[in-house]
Amino acid sequence: MYLWLVAALLFAGELSGESELEAAETNPEVPGVVLDNGAEVFGVEGALKVGVAKPRLEWDPNGYVLFCPCMGRFGNQAEHFLGGLAFAKAVNRTLALPPWRTDRNVPFSEWFKVEPLQTYHRVVSMEDFLEQLAPVHWPPGRRKGYCWRNRRDTNARCGMKEGNPFGPFWDHLGVDFDEFVFYEFTYQQTEAWTKEFPPSSHPVLAFKGAPASFPMKAEHRQLQEFLQWTPTIAAPGQDFIQTTFQGRPYIGIHLRNGPDFERACVNVEGTSSFMASPQCTDIMAGRTLSHKMCFPSREEILRKTKNAILATRAKFVFVATDNDPLVEELEQHLKSLKVKVHHLNPHLPQLDLYILGQAQHFIGNCVSSFTSFVKRERDVHNRTSSFWGLD
Repeated sequence: MYLWLVAALLFAGELSGESELEAAETNPEVPGVVLDNGAEVFGVEGALKVGVAKPRLEWDPNGYVLFCPCMGRFGNQAEHFLGGLAFAKAVNRTLALPPWRTDRNVPFSEWFKVEPLQTYHRVVSMEDFLEQLAPVHWPPGRRKGYCWRNRRDTNARCGMKEGNPFGPFWDHLGVDFDEFVFYEFTYQQTEAWTKEFPPSSHPVLAFKGAPASFPMKAEHRQLQEFLQWTPTIAAPGQDFIQTTFQGRPYIGIHLRNGPDFERACVNVEGTSSFMASPQCTDIMAGRTLSHKMCFPSREEILRKTKNAILATRAKFVFVATDNDPLVEELEQHLKSLKVKVHHLNPHLPQLDLYILGQAQHFIGNCVSSFTSFVKRERDVHNRTSSFWGLD
């Protein structure tokens, strides 16, 4: 009904230049006119801007799941996220996509696309949930936090916001909890959740951590296909690949060779499971972990990398690590094969993950959740991977 106004102004030359008629977000200080097509016309310093308002969310009567992906660094958070996604689907509640936790809250959609996840299950951003739905359906004064309790521990406390990163995570979102609810069953007991916490009386299940196990369950690994990088990560990652390797194949390797991992791996020999090790022990037919699978020697790293180069005829190696990339040692060992070794050390480790995911072949650390992210992504795209210490 107001389209004639826009057309008339255009004809009169009042709206000239591409910057004056463009998609715009609502300025809350400038009243807008809603058009028949859902667009709004805004007055900004004498000009008009046409923009499409953000779609309003409808409340899901099946309820919502919220959680803090607060266990460790990104690799652990990603495993927990996929488990939490599976839980939300199992109990048929919409998942509010949590921010990733670094030294700040990173909106989920900054690194990953939302649309692919919506083909698997109902999801909304945590920010949209809190802005549009929470004020009416989950307002301050009615916010419950849910914590697991051992049935023998009658004095358990539900520290939803105690410590870092839990406190900063919820504080950044502006959330405080007014009441705490304990549960004593597992995340796999779907019927128990539905019976004990119906959405009519428990519309929002807000957990201290992800409603998921670590290491993640094998059946949840395939959910990696719904985690797809945004251009924020993919564009600079692809630019590095094209500039550095110029369309030629490369081997990607992940090294955990710092003193923290060296200490962690001291007693791993002969154990059946440690951190993210199920990603490789699941295919080992009863074998146990070895020390070199957890903390491979330099000889093992050089040997296995050279074998991968010989098998693929690649002329480049890309190293991702939080410690020593062994660039000089690798180049010397591969000198006769004329192989160049590259290490990026990006501000965002997600760039390393992207580049490793695109490699001709990938060699990773069996017990590392950083490796497990790459392995899952490569599996869903039918790309080959292997592990140090496991032939």
